Amino acid sequence: MNIDFTLLTPEFLLTALGFLVLGADLTVNRSQRNTVTAAVTLSGLLSIGIFSVIFLWDKETSLYGGIYRIDHYALLFKAIFMSIGFITVMMSVEYVGKRMHHPGEFYSLIVFSVLGSSMLAASGELLTAFISLELLSFSLYVLVSLPRGDRRSAEAGTKYILLGALSTAIMLYGISILYGTLGTTMFSTIGSVLAFSIQSPSVIIGMAMLLAGLGFKLAAVPFHMWAPDVYEGSPTPVTGYLSVLSKAAGFALVLRFFSESLLTSIDQWQLTLAVIAAATMTVGNLTALAQTNIKRLLAYSSIGQVGFLMVGLVALSPNASTALILHLVGYAFTNLTVFMVVIFVENQTGGEEVSDFSGLANRSPFSALAMTAALFSLAGLPIFAGFITKFYLFTAASEQGFLWLAAVAITNSLVSLYYYLRIIRQMYVEEPSDSSTLKL
Repeated sequence: MNIDFTLLTPEFLLTALGFLVLGADLTVNRSQRNTVTAAVTLSGLLSIGIFSVIFLWDKETSLYGGIYRIDHYALLFKAIFMSIGFITVMMSVEYVGKRMHHPGEFYSLIVFSVLGSSMLAASGELLTAFISLELLSFSLYVLVSLPRGDRRSAEAGTKYILLGALSTAIMLYGISILYGTLGTTMFSTIGSVLAFSIQSPSVIIGMAMLLAGLGFKLAAVPFHMWAPDVYEGSPTPVTGYLSVLSKAAGFALVLRFFSESLLTSIDQWQLTLAVIAAATMTVGNLTALAQTNIKRLLAYSSIGQVGFLMVGLVALSPNASTALILHLVGYAFTNLTVFMVVIFVENQTGGEEVSDFSGLANRSPFSALAMTAALFSLAGLPIFAGFITKFYLFTAASEQGFLWLAAVAITNSLVSLYYYLRIIRQMYVEEPSDSSTLKL
């Protein structure tokens, strides 16, 4: 049994960085607090990310008999999570400086959520994954409700933590049923047991409860109703961060769990998951058509993107897994680009409605161009990254016999183009509602 704690150096460094940022927030003068804590966070995430890649590049092992994995899969997602945290801090500096008295709290929670996500991607058994998921979730609960005195943030945080607690209880109860029935929580052992045994009702119930809890974290239908209210009420940088990190971390766990535990019994759950994927992308995209608030629109857009990503889980072949990761990376950084522009517009105008983007192309051409490219990529138009990643994803599903699911996904991509074009129309066709000038 490997107990080499030096392999956990990146996790220890992230923990130390989180407390260092909190310490800096307590000791630095108020006028310099935002600048110093942001600089410490950015330099720390960048340094730890580079160190992790160099230090773990040639490592392929596990700790405590497979409970915690040190492999290229975990390393890839660690790099992705740290990159997401780095970009989020960069695009949040002005917003946080204007609205928060203790910016170190915000930045430290970003670091701790990156830590939880990194541990989640490296988890090799259910209880380790559960603890890592709760570290991520509690960091996000606090981030959502962090602005003191903001009633919308308080309401969003209350809804998020109550529904999150319910989903956590369901998931933990499912884990306990699985352990009581199968006698193990290890991903690989669960797969071996399911391959050579008849699945009893208790296994089906336990697995359903586990997947229901994970479905809440991913905002998959029918566990998605929390997302629009929480996204709208959260500080805008947190909305962007939540829409990206929670999806990336959730799919990092789900992809490893499915490939190691459920691949042997794929015929018994594949069709059910395909129906959920189709429902998720359809509900998300159709509901987004009626939205006028940009954050609610992007919330339903992210639900639709979860449906697209679930197509890779349905196929669950080597090509599908690669396509899922590729699309996840493309979605993460494209969606962050969208939220950069949303934050920029909100910082300048204070508005969160789609109509607040009117005339943006005249007032800030670069922002409008970046927003347009990112929205076209999310829609999956040719020459943009989203087209390539969706092509691989839908092709992998077709190769596994799910042509109808690929057709549903393509149709939903066309639907999403309509409401993305509404935003682009506001930026390039509509006249601004006021005489304010945006400068980039």
